[in-house]
Amino acid sequence: MNTLVLGGTRSGKSKLAESLAQESEHDVTYIATAQAKDGEMQRRIDLHRARRPASWQLVEEPLQLAACLERLAQPNRCLLIDCMTLWLTNLLLVDPDLNKDEALRTELDALYNVIPTLPGHLIMVSNETNMGITPLGELSRKYCDEAGVLHQRLAALSDRVILTVAGLPHYLKGQPHGL
Repeated sequence: MNTLVLGGTRSGKSKLAESLAQESEHDVTYIATAQAKDGEMQRRIDLHRARRPASWQLVEEPLQLAACLERLAQPNRCLLIDCMTLWLTNLLLVDPDLNKDEALRTELDALYNVIPTLPGHLIMVSNETNMGITPLGELSRKYCDEAGVLHQRLAALSDRVILTVAGLPHYLKGQPHGL
């Protein structure tokens, strides 16, 4: 089963996703896409780390997510990715000497192709950032456009889509219980 958990900053989406992973009663592998490039982000990562059960495996993968999923997926394993929009940001900011659009398209296509083939359970956490005004900057607009398409594609590949607002889950697709 594939689940997409969307929400704004501090909406409770990660906590909900972690709860769903525990309910799966499978071994959980937490795939972290964040990179601690400043003290504030390191504190966020530390908060997430402290909340997770010690029995969960941690894999840090900021760029090659599809290959990581393919390598780790197993029938009785739950993979929890936190967070898809941080992964997207990493791809958008990849080494300026590389062709960003080509690298972005390659990784996105690989992800869309691998998700339907994965055994086990997949829970994807992502920031819903496109409910406001269109940003002024070119990179910000590209991010919003890419995030919107990413969420549409992930939702189509998911059995369950949950929008988290103020810590409350709103089921947009699928049933509230049962991984």
